[in-house]
Amino acid sequence: MKEENRGKSLLKLLLIVAATAAFCVMGYLNMPNIKLGLDLAGGVSITYQATEENPSKQDMDDTIYKLQKRAEGYSSEAEVYQEGANRINIDIPGVSDANAILEELGKPGSLQFVEGSYDADGNLTGFDNVVLDGTAVKQAQVGMVEGRNGASDSYEVGITFTDEGAKTFAEVTGRNIGKQIAIVYDNEIVSAPRVNDAITGGQCSITGDFTLEEAQSLASTIRLGALKLELTELRSNVVGAKLGQQAISTSLLAGAIGFAIVVVFMIAVYRVAGVAASIALSLYVGLILILLDAFEVTLTLPGIAGIVLSIGMAVDANVIIFTRIKEELGIGKSVREALDAGFHKALSAIIDGNVTTIIAAAVLYFRGSGTVKGFAQTLALGIILSMMTALFVTRWLLHAFYGMGLDKPSMYGIKKPVEKPVDFIGKRKLCYTVSALVIACGIAFMGINKASIGDMFNYGLDFKGGTSTNVTFNEDMSLEDISAKVVPVVTEVTGDQAPQTQKVQGTNEVIIKTGSLSAEQREALNQRLADEFGVDQEKITAENISGAVSGEMKRDAVAATAIATVLMLLYIWFRFKDIRFASSAVLALCHDVMVVVTCYAVLKWAVGSTFIACILTIVGYSINATIVIFDRIRENLKIYGNTDLKMIVNRSITETLTRSLNTSLTTFVMVLCLYIIGVSSIREFALPLMVGIVAGAYSSVCVTGPLWYDLTSRNMKKVGEKRAAELEADRLAKSSKKKAKASRSKEVK
Repeated sequence: MKEENRGKSLLKLLLIVAATAAFCVMGYLNMPNIKLGLDLAGGVSITYQATEENPSKQDMDDTIYKLQKRAEGYSSEAEVYQEGANRINIDIPGVSDANAILEELGKPGSLQFVEGSYDADGNLTGFDNVVLDGTAVKQAQVGMVEGRNGASDSYEVGITFTDEGAKTFAEVTGRNIGKQIAIVYDNEIVSAPRVNDAITGGQCSITGDFTLEEAQSLASTIRLGALKLELTELRSNVVGAKLGQQAISTSLLAGAIGFAIVVVFMIAVYRVAGVAASIALSLYVGLILILLDAFEVTLTLPGIAGIVLSIGMAVDANVIIFTRIKEELGIGKSVREALDAGFHKALSAIIDGNVTTIIAAAVLYFRGSGTVKGFAQTLALGIILSMMTALFVTRWLLHAFYGMGLDKPSMYGIKKPVEKPVDFIGKRKLCYTVSALVIACGIAFMGINKASIGDMFNYGLDFKGGTSTNVTFNEDMSLEDISAKVVPVVTEVTGDQAPQTQKVQGTNEVIIKTGSLSAEQREALNQRLADEFGVDQEKITAENISGAVSGEMKRDAVAATAIATVLMLLYIWFRFKDIRFASSAVLALCHDVMVVVTCYAVLKWAVGSTFIACILTIVGYSINATIVIFDRIRENLKIYGNTDLKMIVNRSITETLTRSLNTSLTTFVMVLCLYIIGVSSIREFALPLMVGIVAGAYSSVCVTGPLWYDLTSRNMKKVGEKRAAELEADRLAKSSKKKAKASRSKEVK
C-alpha cells in the first residue's frame, strides 16, 4: 500500500513538472507575440496641428486628454504630448502601418448637427441651420440590437450629450419629429437619422442596417469630431525603439540571474519546500508570459522591470507558508500535520495581503491612464498568478514529495518557538524619530530645490517637457551607434544626462529629446552635430514639446492612488474588525512613499513616467509584510488576550521577522540584478525600488506594529479612565444615597 501511494505521488510530481516544463516552453515560444511598447519595439508617431494658430492652454489640454484616451484603444502605453504652440504628437507602440492607423483614426475635424430644408416626406434636401457642434457630445459608442421574430442582430450607435447639449437637442428633436437631422463631419454628411420622438434624456441611438464595422466607424467619427480643437494631420512616420534589443536582453539576463539566486536561496533555507517553490515559480514565469499575450498587455521597459520584480514578490506567499510549516514542526507536529497546518494558518495572511494589492490594481486600472493603466494590468496579473501557484501548485508538490517518502522534519527545516521576543516596542520612539528626521529632510530639500532649480524635484522630459530635435544623418545609424556616439555628444553640449533618442524607420532621421534648450544651446548642438557627423545644419529642426505625462494623467494617477488607499483601509478595517489596524497600515504606506520621495528630492533623481510606476509598486508591495504581522497579532490576541499588548506585539513581530527579512531579501536581489545589469532607464526604475523595499521592510517591522500598539494602548487607557470615572461616579452616588438615608433615619428618631 505504501509503495502504491509512493507511485501515485511520483506520478503526480512528474505530471506537475511536465506541465511546468510545457508552460515554460510555451511561454518562451510565445515571447515574440507579446506586444512591446514604443520604447522597446517602436511604433507609429503621428503629429496633428490645430487649425487655430494660438489655441488656449485649456483647449490644448482637453484635446490632448481626449486623444490620449482614444490612443489607448490601440495601446495602454500610447503617449500624447504637445509639440510647439499648436501641435499634438501621438506615439502608438506595437503597430507599424501609419496609414492604417490614420485611416482608422480619421482626420480630427469639425462635427456639426444640422437642420435643413425638407421635402414632403421629411427628407433632407439642404443645409439651413447648425444647431449643435462636437463640443456638445460627451460620448459615442456601439451597441447591439437583438433581432426579433427571426431577424438577425444589428448594431446601433449611442450618443451621450453634455448637460447643455442635451437641452438643445431636446428642443431640436421636438420640432423635427419625422424629419432628418444631418450629422456633418468636415462638411460631409456622415449620417442623417430620422427623428421619431423628442429626445429629452440627453441620450439618443442611431439605428439602421449597420454592420459592426460601419457602426464602429460612425461612433469613432463622432468621438473624433467631439474634440474641442479642429486638427489636421501634419506628419506621420514609423519610429524605431527608443532603447532597442539591448534593453530587452539585459533585462531578461538580469531576471534569469536573479531567478537563479532566488532558487538557490529558497532551497538552501527551506530545503524540500524550497524545491517545490522553485518549480511553482518556474510555472508562474511560464504562465505570465502566456497571459501577457492572451490579455494583450503592452509591455514596456517598466513593465519588464515589473515582471522581474513580481517574481521576487511571488516568493512572498511561499515564504509565509514555509515559515509556518517550520514553526509547526518546531512545536513537535509530524510533517503531515505541519504541512496541513502551515497552509491553513498562512491562508488568511496570503489572501488579505493579495486582496489589498488587487484592490489597488483594480482602482488604478479603471481610474488611471497611460503607463498607470498598463502597470495595473501587470500588477494584477502577477498577484493573482503568484497566489494561485503558491496555494495550489506548491501544496500539490509538497504532498507529492511527502508521499514519495520525504517525511523527515529535517528535510523541511525546524523553527523553535520564540522564547524571548525582541523588544521592538521599547525601541519604537527611536524608530519614530529616525523616520521623522528622514521625512523632514525630504521636505526641507523640496524647499531648497524649489529655490535653486525652480521645482521641488528634478522633473524629467515626461513631466516637464523639453526640446525635440530632428537630425538627418548622412548614413543609417543603428540604435547602438546612436547610444554610443550621438548620446554622449548631446549630453556634453546640453548637460542633459538622460536624453531620449528614436529612429524614424526607413530613413536616416533621428529624433533627439532633451530638456528645454535655449537658442544658444540649440545652435551649439547643431554646430557640434555638424562637426562630429557632417550633418547638414539646415536639415536640423527643433520644437518645444510638452511632458508626455499630462496634468490630467497626473491627477488621474493621484486620484487613483488615493481611492485605492481608502479602499485598502476599509478592507483591512473590515477584515480585522479594528480601525487601528487599518490606520497603522496606511500610515506605514505613507511612510514608505515619503522615504522614497525624500531620496528623489535629496539625490535629485529624475522624476519621469517611471516615478509613477515606482511609487505604485511600493504601495502594492509594502502592504503585504504589514498584513502578515497584523495577522499574527490577531492570532496571538486570541491566544493571550489583550492583557499584555506589549508582549503580544513584540512576539508577533519576532515570530514573523524571518519571513519579513527573507521576502525583502529575495525581492531586493531581483531588483539589484536589474540595477547592475540593466540599461540606464532600468536603473532609474530599480534604484528607488530598492529604497522602497528597504523602507517597506523597516516600516513593517519597526513602525506598523508599534503604531498599532500606541493607538490601541491610548484607546484602552481612555476606556479605562472612562470606566474608572463611571465607577467613581457610581461610588459617590451610592455614598450620597447612604448619607441621605442615614439623615432621614435620624430625623425619624
